[in-house]
Amino acid sequence: MRLQFQRDAISKALAGTPPKQPIALLLARAADRIAELTDGRSTFSKSWFMRIIDTREKYLSNPPYPDIAAVESYAENTYSTLHYLTLQALPMASLTADHVASHVGKATGIAAVLRGLPLIAFPGPQNSHTNQAGQMPGDVGATRQGAVMLPLDIMAECGVREEDVLRNGAEAHGLRDAVFTVATRANDHLITARQMLTNIRAGQDAGHDFEHQHEEEHVYLPAKGKAESQSQEIERAFGVFMPAIATQIWLDRLQKVDFDIFSDKLRVTDWKLPWKAFWAYNRRNL
Repeated sequence: MRLQFQRDAISKALAGTPPKQPIALLLARAADRIAELTDGRSTFSKSWFMRIIDTREKYLSNPPYPDIAAVESYAENTYSTLHYLTLQALPMASLTADHVASHVGKATGIAAVLRGLPLIAFPGPQNSHTNQAGQMPGDVGATRQGAVMLPLDIMAECGVREEDVLRNGAEAHGLRDAVFTVATRANDHLITARQMLTNIRAGQDAGHDFEHQHEEEHVYLPAKGKAESQSQEIERAFGVFMPAIATQIWLDRLQKVDFDIFSDKLRVTDWKLPWKAFWAYNRRNL
């Protein structure tokens, strides 16, 4: 019911008739502002909002990911898509910025799956004020039965059995190897995003094609007036890429505890994050 309310609220807000709900009202105002700034050429993509909701609905009961590609798809359809919508809010219509945001979102989403593993495997008492780790605000209906949210192909490769994890936690055979493999994929996306920024700033090609560039939402009309260069686009969009900082910090911390996903050190706030984020933003360096 809550997910259907979200779908209805978004549809009405983008149609200019939002329900009397704070977020819906703000969304409608933002959509009007984008249209005003772009002379009606752009607004929020409704399909991206629906993609996020549909993906959340698909994973409400914590079904297993068949392979690492499914984890990447989950991250692309949630975290990366949120970045695309944030870029639209600037407003910005840039295939290059979308491409960088895709890699940052995939890294953040994959890391979120890992961060949520302990609490989804061992869910605590039902709490109406908080969500399970790895879920975003507004998720409902997740099962209270423990589940190990690692891709099945990697679990098989590393010899990890779900019942072993649920029984022995961090001591489960092959668990650290599986976590390492998944974390490496997240880190690879961050490395790719950084290399793209370096290449573009040097006036070179991004280095590889954007696999989602032919999707309808990523096809943009030519800009009116003087178009921004790719370098200018990523500089203006840099704030949208900032989640990469917190993700890298957490992945580094995971490595320091030898990929023990159940370590208490992974569930504490890093007091250095504001300073690191400030430094990274001013230097425009992920």
